[in-house]
Amino acid sequence: MKLQIKYNKTVLREFQKKLTVRKKALPTLKNKEAALRAMVLETRRELDEANTDRKTLEKEMVPWQALWNEFDFSLLKIKRIEVSQNKVAGIMIPRFKELEVEKPEFALTDRPDWTSDGIAEMEKLLAAVAKIQVLSERLHLLEDARKKATQKVNLFEKVQIPALESAILQIKRYLEDEDNLSKASQKLLKNKLESEVES
Repeated sequence: MKLQIKYNKTVLREFQKKLTVRKKALPTLKNKEAALRAMVLETRRELDEANTDRKTLEKEMVPWQALWNEFDFSLLKIKRIEVSQNKVAGIMIPRFKELEVEKPEFALTDRPDWTSDGIAEMEKLLAAVAKIQVLSERLHLLEDARKKATQKVNLFEKVQIPALESAILQIKRYLEDEDNLSKASQKLLKNKLESEVES
């Protein structure tokens, strides 16, 4: 952080205010980063579980592979994916609620006997895939926010706060030196005037 240092009390007060603001904000930023880190870990765990659930459903469908070739996939249409929005550490994240599927009416005599069971199984699989998509989006949002929070914490801790402390120290030393020089020159002048008066 390159600061424009001017050696006066106004700039000194300005830098001190900036330093105070950053020092007060740092614990909050660290807490936000920690919360986001925890949410990233939790979301990764949920995503792993959702992927495992999907794979389990797919394995259960494997023995019926030949039947799935006969299945009419037009019987299932996704009506909507219900997602709620929650605010975590200042960002909105999606949470999967449910998948609503539109099922057209059909005569059981026109379809194989297992069609109703097939629709129920496909509905479970579609819900699992939708949940994975929502969790992936949430993970992406959380990782981005965590990355930005970490960058800001590092910026404050490693760049801005040390730069401001260094600048404040430089200005204070300069002002002290200037004050000491001023007092020394006044003392010299006083001594000189006193010696002239005595002579």
